[in-house]
Amino acid sequence: MAASLYPDFPPKTTLEQQEYLLSNINDWSILNGLAVRPSAGLLSTSTDLSRTLATTAPVTLYPSLFPRTCFDEARAIQKAYNELYAAIARDRDWLKQIVERLIEVDDFIAKLWSVHLEVENEGYVQNISLGLFRSDYMVHTDPAIPDTKPSIKQVEFNTIASSFGGLSTKVSQLHSYLNTTSAYPPTSPATITPASFPSNPSIESLSLGFSTAHRAYGPTRSSPSLPLCILFIVIIPESNIFDQLALSTPLQTTAGIPTFRLAFSSILDHTSVSSNKDRILTYSPPHSPDTTYEVSLIYFRAGYSPSHYPSSASWKARLHLERSAAIKCPSILTHLAGSKKIQQELATPHSPHLANFLSRTSSSDMIERIRNTFTAIYPLDATPEGQHAIRLATSAKGSEGYVLKPQREGGGNNVYGSKIPAFLAGLGDDQQKWRSHILMELIKPPTLRNSILRNGEVQNGEVIGELGVYGVCLWRNGPGEAGGKNDGQDGEILENWEAGFLLRTKGRESEEGGVAAGFGAVDSPCLVDV
Repeated sequence: MAASLYPDFPPKTTLEQQEYLLSNINDWSILNGLAVRPSAGLLSTSTDLSRTLATTAPVTLYPSLFPRTCFDEARAIQKAYNELYAAIARDRDWLKQIVERLIEVDDFIAKLWSVHLEVENEGYVQNISLGLFRSDYMVHTDPAIPDTKPSIKQVEFNTIASSFGGLSTKVSQLHSYLNTTSAYPPTSPATITPASFPSNPSIESLSLGFSTAHRAYGPTRSSPSLPLCILFIVIIPESNIFDQLALSTPLQTTAGIPTFRLAFSSILDHTSVSSNKDRILTYSPPHSPDTTYEVSLIYFRAGYSPSHYPSSASWKARLHLERSAAIKCPSILTHLAGSKKIQQELATPHSPHLANFLSRTSSSDMIERIRNTFTAIYPLDATPEGQHAIRLATSAKGSEGYVLKPQREGGGNNVYGSKIPAFLAGLGDDQQKWRSHILMELIKPPTLRNSILRNGEVQNGEVIGELGVYGVCLWRNGPGEAGGKNDGQDGEILENWEAGFLLRTKGRESEEGGVAAGFGAVDSPCLVDV
């Protein structure tokens, strides 16, 4: 980790000051829904039989210091990132070239691609897609360059189940509340000021994305006509339910759109696709089986992990939804566009793909600014770049500055530093298996301190923050969706906006930063000029 470029923060507290601060955090969080269901490890099933208990979400006691210039740049380029990944998802020919290198060694990617091929063979009936994206960054300072200015480097780009848009707004509000009510002990000079807290519109902006897609679907296609609804496809039980409810509740109370949660495992039990050419998706809620809705939009908060597909019925359910007329968030191609292999293809030194995609969009002037967010990422294959990466990854010394990533979303999947050679050795001598991974140069964030509240316990020490910027993008695919040229150039962007942010913070010793996976905490930025 690079040396600190921040002022001394947070302040030291007395026992009485910390107890007062914790009391305010816990009470405000439960009052305002900054909460999670207790994990099975915290409460036994017999204690919480009906899964009705809630506890404060893992949070930082203080907002974490973050360079204002880096924060502003991350938000400024998000619309260009949205356009980039919409263009990738529309370019089926290019995606096919990438995916076909993986399907022999990555069964999950292969099955996702097979869903697309089945729908393509039948013919897509919905040409509109919604992307609810999140681009994740760390602050980077080069320790080899004295007085280097901080910059942002991308960790990953998420195209499915980009979580914590609900809790991110709430933790920003929490930290602002604590400052306003003098729950924080004073610092000299004042590090936290009202200007330090950027407004975070993620709940409002992401919910607007859903309602915009709902309207883009148009009137009911059923005869007789049916009421329209939005479906959230979820895992049940879900500890992170309050984050999801923060987004779905405004759809019902403000936009007036019926919105339902449906377990991934129950898709085939409660939905149907019409047998006519329209392939209308309908939903009958189990609590009201005589009521039928036509589904305008499907939002996947499940389906991103192989563990969500325990049987062939699970894949049948994904195909069932994908072939329907409902707008998908994300579509199967947008899901595939978020794989780590795509990130590597864009970020490998001297790669032409970024310029090829963005030069034909309204964000062509952002190419270099996006390229500046890349850290070196390499394939593990027979190319010169891949052979260089393999030499690094199989060396105890060479692997120290790298992380090995598979094509997976969610925490707990990465292999770091000196553990990489042994992991690769465990895959055997067949280097084809290695191709399902990428090797990424580690980002070097400056030293930072904070305190994390998790399960009632406070952990103090050095931390690492990861800034995620949300984006909403609605686009129409070109006529290639129904056959013909599939290079994505005929599509059009219908809506595109930056949609708020998330800061996740983990202890320095933790290699993964996923909050739901149990490694980090939701946080908010305290902007500073450095």
